[in-house]
Amino acid sequence: MSLRPVLTMIPAWLWLLCLFVPQALLEAQLAELSVEVPENYGGNFPLYLTKLPLPHEEAKGQIVLSGNPAMAAEGPFAVDLESGFLLVTRALDREEQAEYQLQVTQETEDGHVLWGPQPVLVRVKDENDQVPHFSQAIYRVQLSQGTRPGIPFLFLEASDGDEPGTTNSDIRFHILNQAPAQPSQDMFQLEPRLGALALSPKGSASLDQALEGPYQLLVQVKDMGDQASGHQDTATIDVSIVESTWVPLDPVHLAENLKVPYPHHISQVHWSGENVHYHLESQPPGPFDVDAEGKIYVTRELDREAQAEYLLQVWAQNTRGEDYTEPQKLQVVVMDENDNMPVCPPRGPPINIPELSPQGTKVTRLLAEDMDAPGSPNSHVVYRLLNPEPEEGTEGRTFEIDSTSGSVTLGAVSLHAGQNILLQVLAVDLGGAEGGLSSTCEVAVTITDINDHAPEFTASQIEPIHLPEDTEPGTLVATLMATDADLEPAFRLMNFAIEAGNIDETFGLDWKPDSDRVQLRLLKNLSYETAPSHKLVVVVRSVAELVGPGPGPGATATVTMLVEKVVPPPELDQESYEASVPVSTPAGSLLLTIQPSDPMNSPLRFSLVNDTEGWFCIKEFSGEVHTARPLQGARPGDMYTVLVKAQDTDKPTLSTSVTLVIHFLKASSAAAPTPALVPTRHLCTPRKNHGVVVSGRSEDADLADGHGPYSFALGPNPTVQRDWRIQALNGSHAYLTLALHWVEPREYFIPIVVSHNARMWQLQVRVIVCRCNLEGQCRRKVGRMEGMPTKLSAVGILVGTLLAIGIFLILIFTHLTLARKKDLDQPADGVPLKAAV
Repeated sequence: MSLRPVLTMIPAWLWLLCLFVPQALLEAQLAELSVEVPENYGGNFPLYLTKLPLPHEEAKGQIVLSGNPAMAAEGPFAVDLESGFLLVTRALDREEQAEYQLQVTQETEDGHVLWGPQPVLVRVKDENDQVPHFSQAIYRVQLSQGTRPGIPFLFLEASDGDEPGTTNSDIRFHILNQAPAQPSQDMFQLEPRLGALALSPKGSASLDQALEGPYQLLVQVKDMGDQASGHQDTATIDVSIVESTWVPLDPVHLAENLKVPYPHHISQVHWSGENVHYHLESQPPGPFDVDAEGKIYVTRELDREAQAEYLLQVWAQNTRGEDYTEPQKLQVVVMDENDNMPVCPPRGPPINIPELSPQGTKVTRLLAEDMDAPGSPNSHVVYRLLNPEPEEGTEGRTFEIDSTSGSVTLGAVSLHAGQNILLQVLAVDLGGAEGGLSSTCEVAVTITDINDHAPEFTASQIEPIHLPEDTEPGTLVATLMATDADLEPAFRLMNFAIEAGNIDETFGLDWKPDSDRVQLRLLKNLSYETAPSHKLVVVVRSVAELVGPGPGPGATATVTMLVEKVVPPPELDQESYEASVPVSTPAGSLLLTIQPSDPMNSPLRFSLVNDTEGWFCIKEFSGEVHTARPLQGARPGDMYTVLVKAQDTDKPTLSTSVTLVIHFLKASSAAAPTPALVPTRHLCTPRKNHGVVVSGRSEDADLADGHGPYSFALGPNPTVQRDWRIQALNGSHAYLTLALHWVEPREYFIPIVVSHNARMWQLQVRVIVCRCNLEGQCRRKVGRMEGMPTKLSAVGILVGTLLAIGIFLILIFTHLTLARKKDLDQPADGVPLKAAV
């Protein structure tokens, strides 16, 4: 089988991939080669450096060697094609070029690269072939007395052309000779690595004692670090010793706000040595500077009030910022000028002075501050009162001021409560002399009130107030108002009290602490029989201690109240009623019954007030609410509210009204029956563990047809849903129980909505809630028996019996008293002698 058909089926892109992938992999593998060549190599050339990873196949192109752009075509490198070695053809100088970046490629004649490029880095290894040299053959320097030991005053400079960072270029400095060698041969010290020349401790001590010199030093610089071998060079240093000019500075006095060109020269320092620059610091920081010649300048105007004195320190330093000696100190004193006016204290809140305060009472003391020099005329402040001016026709002033101390006191003119006065005082420096600067100070003064007025009622007699006997406790009876002529709110605070007539504390007072009104309220129930009228005496007093005369007659008010006997209106068993009816309910259907809360009270007459649609009617005496006509126009989900009015049959003026809310339900497929009235049951309160069984089966055949369970729900009345619970027993019955532990004992009609087979109707379950005995039986009230005496008749009989007994006893005691008196009036001889026994 031939392979040609198979090869022709290979895609062209696969051929290209097979051609270029090996080349790309080869390029990715050609890492840079690094080789090192000794500088100034003295052996035979060419010198083979490293074997190149040329391809093993027979070369189809030529080997191309390229390098740095500066490398000439006849450069020192070549490739041996037979061995594949990179070789160098001549000696290399590192100082001319430290390294060569080469590339080796295999290319066709038209320049297409077949292999490579192969990068090669050739480094020239340094040899110690360079001699270090000083920057100068002779150094001349001037050294001042007082220079600290170890502080360099000259820095030698030398260079070595070998590779930096190697031993070949690692140079050291040394002193070879000192002339003269007196007073010590070690007058100077030279830092080997940095070439920093300084005085030795011996040299510094010798120069401080006497002026020596000059000196000539022979110094050496050598490479190869601390090794004995190496190249070297020498230089001469001429050192001349001069006398120190670093002398103390006299204090400088500068006027503040000095109007001169700036910077302004104020002093100068001088260091007699060479290679010096000056550094200045100010404490506190100030506008001062020093130049290269040691001249000290102030750069702007000074303000004595901002800073009265400055302490300057100037250092003479070498080029490394090291101090040649101790710094010189310069004290700068800023001289004062009268450039600051007196500054008044900030205007604070008003100063309160009680009314009727005597003359001479201290009000305040003004202390205007002058920022000029203390104790000088520039800061000597005097005071003069500008306002208020004396009123015309009056002698004296309302206020007086002491010109020296600034103390303000009350004058001879009296002031009145509530006055707000603004005092204006002129403060002048220079002791008030001409040319002094001034400011106007202000002080607010308020004449405060004292509690010298007692509060009084605006009316001392309140007309009789009629109160119904059933007025609820907490009802507002009357509001009394009092006034106080004082101005201070604290003095207008009042206390109220009932001083007389408040028997059994039936009434009470209510007021806010900062109010001038007091509310008289009823605290207990009224009784017409016990007290048909009340007469109260209310007194008002100031909370704060009263100054002056006590309260007058206006501090009391008399309130008279008459109690009216009231017959209460009838009460119903609920505050509001709710019922749910399907919209298909026929006319004459019973919805619910409105009943009085106490059936023993007078009978009621019922009526509907706002039945605008005429859908419902109520029986006049029974309170049963029925549908008056079909509920045409009513929609399921709507609510309809009517007002039920109940009047006392004996007293029609006594009436009450409640709302009846009707919830319309979805109509059933068959005509809804009249809500069935479930037979009466009874439940115990407090609640016991039993309830009422409610059957969902209807007597209506249409509603009773079909299968499936009955569902039960309480009517939408919130009160019913709060007080009662219903839960299913089985598919046709439910269990009605109390939800609360305690409900009021009486008769209830509980609306229950029954649903069955998409039909809905309502039951009225009549339940009697009562107190029960231990056997769970109702304990019923026993009515009054016919012919039995009432409580009032029994009390009358008892009182009559006691009255008859009393009269009988009085007659007996009277008879005995008369008989004894008769015996005392009879003569002694007429008294018969007792027979002897």
